[in-house]
Amino acid sequence: MRALLPLLAILSVPLSAHVMSMSTGDVTVQGNRAHYELSMPIYEIGELKDPETALFDHIHFSTAGQPGRLVRHACHPDMGQGAFLCSADYEFPIPVDRLDIDCTFHQITVPNHVHLLRAQKDGKNGQAIFDFTAATAQIRFDPPTAAEIFFTETGAGFVRALGGLAQILFLAALALAARTRRELLALTGMFLLGQIAAALLAPGFNWSPAPRFVEAATALTIAYMAVEILALPEAGKRWLIAGALGIFHGLYFALFLSTSEFHAFYVLTGAALAEAILIAFFAFCFSRIGKLAAGFRPAQVSAGLLLAVGMFWFFLRLRS
Repeated sequence: MRALLPLLAILSVPLSAHVMSMSTGDVTVQGNRAHYELSMPIYEIGELKDPETALFDHIHFSTAGQPGRLVRHACHPDMGQGAFLCSADYEFPIPVDRLDIDCTFHQITVPNHVHLLRAQKDGKNGQAIFDFTAATAQIRFDPPTAAEIFFTETGAGFVRALGGLAQILFLAALALAARTRRELLALTGMFLLGQIAAALLAPGFNWSPAPRFVEAATALTIAYMAVEILALPEAGKRWLIAGALGIFHGLYFALFLSTSEFHAFYVLTGAALAEAILIAFFAFCFSRIGKLAAGFRPAQVSAGLLLAVGMFWFFLRLRS
């Protein structure tokens, strides 16, 4: 059973983490004052006893080491948008030059939560992303260089590709489904092609799927790939299935791109790089498993676990 440890380690990640967990914020700076608007999905704060207090305890603004004082804040749910909306005013001891932000919303929502903050001052704009990998940032209100844009947006795509349990489990299933190295390359290539196509084309259809739909659909992709492995071990043209399932994963990036307004090329390049690396890692692990524990039928056992998790996750999100 030691051969199954890589997969079991992944399955031990809490299922409460969502595929798509994102909030947005807008801050407008004028002199030594700042006005902040927050939109948080209601389902992310359903278990918080006092969400208004908790949210503002986990975001702080400062400039030149001087903290901003929260002088007013108010929140209310908007069921039409499915969001918990907040506004706040901050006052600083000195005029704001560069805005420093400390945001840890991922500590009170889900571990892969992303907060996208847009800032404006005197007609100049800035933007920052906060998640479990980066809880602090500085907005300088200067036009970013080409290198800064490339590394920021490519890095965002890299992290987003690995930011949820469902994405990681599907990549494991994809690697498990490959019977040869050639097939692994075909599956990976078609999956990435389907993902990129969906991310680029979905906005053109004027359709913005709900995050819960994207999450439920992604859970089904895990289950379907597991069924393909268990029920159709000799099936051909599995690369077509990988391409079709990649479309569902591309919907996540379509949502992210529409919210962040990042360059699609940079974000999708970073995502593809992260996914290719993880697929290669899983393929290596499963090849070792096959040699060391062939008697335990590790491929079938792993596929069975993936099927169970995928179906459980699908019904869990369907009910919610």
